[in-house]
Amino acid sequence: MRILLIGDELDMAVLITRSAQDAGFAIDSARTLADAREMAALASYALIILDRRLPDGDGLSLIRSLRTAQPGAPIIVLSALDAVPDRVQGLNEGADDYLAKPFDMAELLARARAALRRPGAEDTPLMICGRLGFHPSTREVTINGTPVLFKRRELAVLETLIRRAGRVVRRETLIEEVYGFDDEIQSNTLDAHISRLRVRLTAFKAGIVIHPIRGVGYLLDQC
Repeated sequence: MRILLIGDELDMAVLITRSAQDAGFAIDSARTLADAREMAALASYALIILDRRLPDGDGLSLIRSLRTAQPGAPIIVLSALDAVPDRVQGLNEGADDYLAKPFDMAELLARARAALRRPGAEDTPLMICGRLGFHPSTREVTINGTPVLFKRRELAVLETLIRRAGRVVRRETLIEEVYGFDDEIQSNTLDAHISRLRVRLTAFKAGIVIHPIRGVGYLLDQC
């Protein structure tokens, strides 16, 4: 899942980015309202984290356009303005949640997961391919009913492929959904992650195979 973080506080952005990546999310950062509008038009996001105080205006003024550009993506507002009228204003402007600063990172991640579990944010049922099951709301993977842990990038690749099982997924699509705009990746980075994922799927006898489609991308299917 891909998150858009909108905020100009560098220390906070670094902390949120690292924590979100450790939790298995790809994350992009925008520092201004203008940058956020541009990024929201270029990529699809599962969740948006929005700071109110931005260099070019109040983050709340962005919510309406975000709803148009990213329909269905929950929006969590972060703000040092924590009086009841401020929180009410944020929710009335269309935010799904409002978290006052300073906040605990574990609480932000818990609120993010809760927002993604709400109807409309992620209503895809259990996905099954071969002997592997993927639970979209929790991002849990099971093989023959037993939970299996994957590294962050491998899980992101697997999620992107299983959501399109039986169809060719272009390399560009995988790169867009697995890596953030700020990630430094080499030409063989994606292939390396897929290679390691294949080894693990084979070792666990998942009953699925990832076919390379030369010059195009990859296809996940049962074997």
